[in-house]
Amino acid sequence: MRFLQTDAAARLGEARKGFSRAALSAVYGHDAMAAADRGDYRALLRLAGDDRLGVWTRLFVVGVAVPRKAAEAAFAPFGVDEALACGLLCGGDELTAGWGAQFEGDRVLFSDQIPNTTGGRTRDHVLGVGGASNLLLDVTLRAALGSALDVGTGCGVQALALTGHAASVTATDLSDRALAFAELNAVVNGVDLELLQGDLLAPVAGRRFDLVVANPPFVIATPGSGWTYRDGGREADGLAAELAAASTSLLEAGGTMQFLANWLHRKDEDWSERVAGWFPEQEARVWAVEREVLDPLAYVRAWQRDSGDDDDAEQAAEWLDWFEANEVEGVGFGFISVRRIEGPTEVHCEEARHAVETPWSARVEDWFALRDKDLEPETLWPAKLRVADGAVLQQTAGIGGEGWEVDRQWLQQANGMRYAEEVDPLVVAFMGACDGEAEVRLQVQLLADMYGAEPAMLYAQLYPVIRRLVERGFLTLG
Repeated sequence: MRFLQTDAAARLGEARKGFSRAALSAVYGHDAMAAADRGDYRALLRLAGDDRLGVWTRLFVVGVAVPRKAAEAAFAPFGVDEALACGLLCGGDELTAGWGAQFEGDRVLFSDQIPNTTGGRTRDHVLGVGGASNLLLDVTLRAALGSALDVGTGCGVQALALTGHAASVTATDLSDRALAFAELNAVVNGVDLELLQGDLLAPVAGRRFDLVVANPPFVIATPGSGWTYRDGGREADGLAAELAAASTSLLEAGGTMQFLANWLHRKDEDWSERVAGWFPEQEARVWAVEREVLDPLAYVRAWQRDSGDDDDAEQAAEWLDWFEANEVEGVGFGFISVRRIEGPTEVHCEEARHAVETPWSARVEDWFALRDKDLEPETLWPAKLRVADGAVLQQTAGIGGEGWEVDRQWLQQANGMRYAEEVDPLVVAFMGACDGEAEVRLQVQLLADMYGAEPAMLYAQLYPVIRRLVERGFLTLG
């Protein structure tokens, strides 16, 4: 399937030049764009006229009709008849958008995501830029590399972004309509993609990449035939498990896979153990971050609203029955980053519901960098540690017999992951001397003298805490 031949797609690319977020802000003002982001289009309706930028804005940002004559001028050298034939525009004397056109950086991406519409989608609907795709864009590492793969590319959001730092980009999707949009968007934005059709990883069997990303159809247990853009056709959270199991076989040595996923919270089962069980026993270092959990009813209602099925009580009942029969108490959502390493697999799962300093890619980069360091006891013993910038000690105290008595102390980060970590007086005393000059062994000896303890025994007690504080960014190696 193809929406436009290459020459026509190139002419559409010419027509859309000048239609960008930066141009709209420059012409209509930041306040007008900020209001539009909240769904208040009054300023844009007042300011956007029948010139080229105004026509594109009214069609694809506001979502209102424009006169055909104005569209003919605004779309040249691409013809309005061509736009009507491929589905980009609809109507007669008054034309409306048949597709959506959204901004991602300096690019414009076409998709089925028409402005100001939700629900009521067809089963082959192709999403545009949304919350999940923006999260993956934020999470993805951006260092220069050779080859990258986007699994389940949709309209090409991730694939086009990958071309900014990967020498070659391959993208796959089961949907021929999705690949048609991805092909169109590649030409319109002047980039090259290798596009392959097939189910999940089948099109790239036997190949390896430096970076693999995926915003796959991860919705769990949808009754009926499902929706191509969101339902992976696997049992429960099996699609995420399939990606995880294939991770190391897809990656070059030192390569990284990053994907979004849902996972089950089942009765008497720790979600982290479930996720950890997906990965091969060798060659994977994994960071799985859970950003939110929904109970089954909230999950079903959210996805029914997404597809316009929120009045289908029978579908909701069938869906909820499946969750109940499988003892599911909640569904987690988050992202997983996998680095191919030598040696046995290491899986670290954590919940991060709080606000984190973005971009998330910097947090992922920091996380892997810290786990590449040698933090064994014999290495930290002579190390010089320093309290990280932005880390502060906070305390609460209550009135006691001798005045204020501290009853709780914790470390708090002002930046990075913004972790909070409760600590005891011994750790507080240790960190107080972490100025990047004193060796750990000297600090331990002084504390041993203070507490009347054996240095070796005290270090054995402190070491796991010190290592955790280094891995979580409260302490840095001098």
